[in-house]
Amino acid sequence: MPLLLEIKDLKTAFDTAQGRINAVDGVSLKINSGETLGIVGESGCGKTMLALSIMRLIPANGKIINGEILFSGKDLLKISAEEMRAKRGSEISMIFQEPMTSLNPVFRVGEQIAEAIRLHQNLPAKKAMELSVEQLHEVGIPDPQKRARDYPHNLSGGMRQRVMIAMAMSCNPQLLLADEPTTALDVTIQAQILDLISGLKQKKKMAVVLITHDLGVVAQATEKVAVMYAGKIVENSAVEKIFANPLHPYTQGLLESIPARCVDSMEKGDYLKTIPGSVPSLYNIAPGCRFYDRCSCADEECAKKEPPLTEIEPGHLVSCWKYSANKNN
Repeated sequence: MPLLLEIKDLKTAFDTAQGRINAVDGVSLKINSGETLGIVGESGCGKTMLALSIMRLIPANGKIINGEILFSGKDLLKISAEEMRAKRGSEISMIFQEPMTSLNPVFRVGEQIAEAIRLHQNLPAKKAMELSVEQLHEVGIPDPQKRARDYPHNLSGGMRQRVMIAMAMSCNPQLLLADEPTTALDVTIQAQILDLISGLKQKKKMAVVLITHDLGVVAQATEKVAVMYAGKIVENSAVEKIFANPLHPYTQGLLESIPARCVDSMEKGDYLKTIPGSVPSLYNIAPGCRFYDRCSCADEECAKKEPPLTEIEPGHLVSCWKYSANKNN
């Protein structure tokens, strides 16, 4: 499959009253056309900010200070703001984390989808509304003509998420960024939303970046996984390799914390495994590995120098001195 998106050494920084923080710190990733890449990690690790950086929608106090975002070979950081606006929604779309806050409460949902269609396809209002109803039908909303006249508060959480997907898909993007698309939904609805995204991906032949903290979602819906920790990618591989042979201690800790994986080996009185400590503050990043304070196999050298993201086997990259031949160099 041809390469669609390549991110090279991306750094997104924020200037705050306490100083500068790098929310995305030297991230490099690749995604091919038609692939689904999962980005997983704890809250605050930089997953959402990575997606917003791709869209060039970072908050006003933030800026991209380094790197390249190559989309179909063109660096999105070097095109004009007008060119980027044209790409958003048409070639690259994003499903935001909270559909209730992402949808405008004073406009009917059909009008909001139609606005995106008019903006990117330059169609008259009537035709745009017809396509809006078609999109609602495509994402599985029953009686789409009636639902198009509803306001967001009239819809359930699952229905609102389907509206967000309909809006994102309205102009047939090549790349879909889905930020926690199943948050706050019950398990049955989560499965339906994931199946919907997967079906649309196959039908439209697009690539998907799925951002989540849920490893169950990753296992169900992705082909490749990038694990983020404190603004960096610490492991990146095919989903089967990550689950069968996790290499980074943080990835191992995440997998060992899943109740379904632990319960069979637990005895009465045992506790579920957890990762000790907490995520380091991005204001005062110490030299060395960022997982050093929480890692059971760290040594003194790990505190001195940050490990590079190294390809340990074909397609399996990990940032850990345990697997590097250059630890003392």
